[in-house]
Amino acid sequence: MDPKWNEDQPIYRQLRDRVVAMILEGVLADGDALPSVRNVAAEYRLNPLTVLKGYQELVDEKLVEKKRGRGMFVNEGARTRLLKAERRRFLEKEWPQVVATIERLRLNTADLLKDAESVKSTTDSGGEND
Repeated sequence: MDPKWNEDQPIYRQLRDRVVAMILEGVLADGDALPSVRNVAAEYRLNPLTVLKGYQELVDEKLVEKKRGRGMFVNEGARTRLLKAERRRFLEKEWPQVVATIERLRLNTADLLKDAESVKSTTDSGGEND
């Protein structure tokens, strides 16, 4: 997790979002334990109650479960549910803005896809983008 916090959002919410990103990226898989509240609080110099509040949001969303005396663990199917929700959010909120920009700039979608593939293959091979 990145130790830098921004002032736009409460830290507990940023912590929750970072754990969600770790699940989406496959860093945390179904059944994996989350780092302990105590360890996260010590490592990032946070109040343990702040960490607990971030984790509690994940519990409330049924993405993780508390196992008394053992810690918190990623629930089965958490990544699948998150992917579905993130895709829906992207299509409803971000995609319309992307489409509007494409239309405003009169970009050709075929060229955009070709350029995107070119950029992807450059970054995948370790090259730098210009």
